[in-house]
Amino acid sequence: MRSSAFRRPVATVLAACALTASAVFAAVPVASAQPACPNEVSPPPAVDTSEQVPPGQQAPQPLEVPETPVGGERLGECGLVLPPNARPLPDSITAASWLLADMDSGAVLAANNPHGRQRPASVIKVLLAMVVAKELSPTSTVAVNAEDAAQECTCTNLRVGAEYTVEQMLQALVMASGNDVAHALARRLGGIPSAIRKMNALAKELGAMDTRAVTPSGLDAPGTSTSAYDVALIFRAALKYPDFAKAVTTQRIDFPSPDGNGTMPVVNDNRLLTSYEGALGGKSGFTDDAQHTYVGAAQRGGKRLVVVLLRGRQQPIRMTDQAARLLDYGFALEPAAAGNPVGRLVEGAPQAKKKETEPRATSPTSAAPGQAADAGEDPRNSAMHKAFGNVGGPLTAVAGLGLVLAFVMYLRARRTRAARARRTAAGTGPPA
Repeated sequence: MRSSAFRRPVATVLAACALTASAVFAAVPVASAQPACPNEVSPPPAVDTSEQVPPGQQAPQPLEVPETPVGGERLGECGLVLPPNARPLPDSITAASWLLADMDSGAVLAANNPHGRQRPASVIKVLLAMVVAKELSPTSTVAVNAEDAAQECTCTNLRVGAEYTVEQMLQALVMASGNDVAHALARRLGGIPSAIRKMNALAKELGAMDTRAVTPSGLDAPGTSTSAYDVALIFRAALKYPDFAKAVTTQRIDFPSPDGNGTMPVVNDNRLLTSYEGALGGKSGFTDDAQHTYVGAAQRGGKRLVVVLLRGRQQPIRMTDQAARLLDYGFALEPAAAGNPVGRLVEGAPQAKKKETEPRATSPTSAAPGQAADAGEDPRNSAMHKAFGNVGGPLTAVAGLGLVLAFVMYLRARRTRAARARRTAAGTGPPA
């Protein structure tokens, strides 16, 4: 057994180490847990069964959140992001997330929760239209099958077996938001999975890091995501394609009749196109989970602005009227806000460092309808972890020093016992 001569010094050293460690720990303030922005990681919980994952399948993981907000630090703020001395906002803006930006310079003039992740609804058709404009000739044709015609409407009433030109399809997609048209165009792009891959690749290329298309039409499905910032990026890029720019500003076309006899009118459902001076077109959407969404642009005095509203309501005024009020507000902010923007629409995907956290997917049943989605807090981001992370270096150093001292004391005690044993054997000293 070890002698008390060894045990006492070691106990003393360990006690001193513990006291030192306690003093170091107490001197370092414990980091408090910082609440995440609502919907920083995922859209709010679904209000219906549209995003329930089939048995045996796993819900898609949320997209990674860039460590640095795309477009500038201020665009990572949760609430209103306004320039200095900005005048009060217009009344009756119901959107949970919105953004105003200069189409030409890319300056973001004002926003609210711009990177908050929401569902796009039919606004995602702008991304599909871009892929179509990039890859398909306007004069090429699309043959309609029964699966196209069976899509959940809104629909353009495509006729099974009929052929339509890509130009006709693109116009009906943008003007009347036909889900049947979206499905048919996606098939023409190589099939639904292929079209969705192309849509997401294009979003990433543009720098739309909050966006993931899961359906070509914008119908809700597990994993769908976008943000007001991303929709502005996408719409700004889409207007550079002449086929899209033409379709989005067209008020009425004659479209082949579903019975094969003659034509029927297809009218642009964007009310702002005829009610707002200088309107450059837009796209609206709605699902039960996304609520009302809108993106549009207008020109005034040589300035072109884009406005995005996500997860809004049609009361007390229509979404297009809310968009008009925000556009008026944005034009009134110019030019001072353009010289001191709160952020910028990027040109292409930034090489942003990603957060190392792996947020959890939002469960449709994890919160009541209307509540903010669980941001998926990682245990590594807890206050306890942060506190230990701050003092890990000092604690490790103290513990290491304690072990070294204990080992030295052990060697000294061992040498003392050996010397005593030698003296006892020689008869020159008392037994230990």
